[in-house]
Order: sequence, then structure tokens, then C-alpha cells
Amino acid sequence: MTFNDDARLDTSQVSGGRAGGFRPGGMVLGGGGGCLSIIVLLVVMFLGGGLPGGGGEAPAPAPNPQGQESNPFDASEVAPGGSVSSGDFAKCKTGADANRDVQCRVIGTVNSVQDYWAKELPQESAGKQKWQKVKTVLYSGQTQSACGTASNQVGPFYCPLDKLVYIDADFFKLLTSQFGADAGNFAQMYVVAHEYGHALQDQLGLLDRAQQDPKGPKSGGVKIELMADCFAGMWAKDASTTKDANGRTLLKALTQKDIDSALSAASAVGDDHIMAKTQGRVSPENFTHGTSQQRRRWFMNGYNAQSVNSCNTFKAGTL
Repeated sequence: MTFNDDARLDTSQVSGGRAGGFRPGGMVLGGGGGCLSIIVLLVVMFLGGGLPGGGGEAPAPAPNPQGQESNPFDASEVAPGGSVSSGDFAKCKTGADANRDVQCRVIGTVNSVQDYWAKELPQESAGKQKWQKVKTVLYSGQTQSACGTASNQVGPFYCPLDKLVYIDADFFKLLTSQFGADAGNFAQMYVVAHEYGHALQDQLGLLDRAQQDPKGPKSGGVKIELMADCFAGMWAKDASTTKDANGRTLLKALTQKDIDSALSAASAVGDDHIMAKTQGRVSPENFTHGTSQQRRRWFMNGYNAQSVNSCNTFKAGTL
């Protein structure tokens, strides 16, 4: 998917990470932990089921008062330890920048996804439920979240404790080189949209279902992840209608190549694919995200969805 060259990017929707900060949630974990990541189970598999330092699961998500914003990061600071600072985003001004630079592409995707849900969610709820903007922390190397340490071992994730999405753009190289996703722009954009799917679940009061039943082929954890894939598909279908602050459309129409790119990323982060690649066997009892086939299917379910209710994996007869 290609950005329109003259579209304007809104860098206020992202901030830079920093190496310090607080850690009330301990280490980040997927499934039953406090964060929802597209690929957080990688670190558990690579390290034999444990995490450095022996950290336990992060606490359950804290309640989100209506309209309250929480951001522990000061985006005006230059981040120590190699993390990205907000000053680095000055290069990201237009859609042309998003087409050539991966960090700018993340910013443009954040802009598009938020514009989509700001229009779609009130329609779904007859105006009662409004989208609360969610910032992305775009960092390099590692940074701290309220759910624990963010790094490429964890992958992109949404932290419900501070209501932020965390992404290191270098993760996309790992997704391609080690797990077989293609290098297309839309594979990267799908990842961003998936994490914003978790933010939507949080705002709808659904996210804690992953905590209650975190593992297994039909677990709440898997259903929450597949629902986020479905929400990403909903955005993808109408992404070319999203606009910048000046009313210009952000993106050109989706092509079949774009869809194939998103599906390649969905396949790459399937539980069965990652388990086979990292440990040589598949253990369905440890599934937290769904199989490659399920992730592809629910993305396309979202692409063809008529409403948010079409993505209700908890009422689906078949995952």
C-alpha cells in the first residue's frame, strides 16, 4: 500500500522511548501477561519458557477512566541509551517520506488507523463510544513501558497499563529475515494495525479476557489475538479513505499484492509456524496467538466484515 505523496504526517501521535522510566508491571509477557504483542511469545520460546531475571507476569490491565490519557514519557527529551527521540521524527513530514522510510511509515500508519477508528467506532455504537487516541512509542533498541522492558525480543505490543503502543521499526527486519514475512510495506502496516486492534479491545472492555484464559488452541488469549487481526483487516479495507489533518487522503487503494503482503506477515506470526521454526514441534496447549491459517482467515474476515461484531471471536463457531 502506497501513501499519497502530498499527505501530511502527524508526528504528535508518536513519541520517542527512553531507557529509564518506571516498571510497575515487571517483565513483559504475552497471553496472560500485561501486554498484548503480535509476537511476544518468541522470547519465551527462545529462552526455554523463561525470561531473563525470572520476572513473573505483568499485572492485569488497570481500568481506563473515560477520556483519560496516560503517557509516562516526555517526548521532548533526547533519549539515552540509543533510543529514538522525538526530534528524529522531523524527517517525517509527508506521505512521500512514509513511502521511503520505515519510521515515517509507522507514523503514517498510526495516523491512518486512528483516523479510521475515530470515524468507525462512533458509527458502530450510535455515537456513544468514541475512539480515544493512543500514542505509539517509536524506539530503537529497548525502552521501558509500564508493562516492562520493550525490545525486539518481545516485538511490537500494546501495554494496557499506560495505554501506549511500543514499536521498534527494526523488528520488521527480524520478521522478514527469520520468520518469512515478505518485505512489503503492508506487512509492516498490518503489524501496526494489529496493535491498535488491542487498543480498541481495551477501550471496549474486552482485553482482560486474554488474562482470564491465556493459553490453548481455543483460549481467550488466542481469541483476543485473532480479533485484533480481524480489526486490522477492517482498517485495511477502508484505509484508502482515511485522511490527514488537512483532509487529504493518506493512502492509495489497496492492491492484491498488499493483501498478500499482510497475509505473509500474519502467517509468519502464527503459533504453529513459530513453534516449528524455533523448537521443531508444535504444542497446541501453549498457543497464545493462533495458527498461521487462523490469523490469515481472521484478517480476511475483518476485510470482509460489515461491523465490529463480525470480529467477535468469542461467539465464532470456528476459529
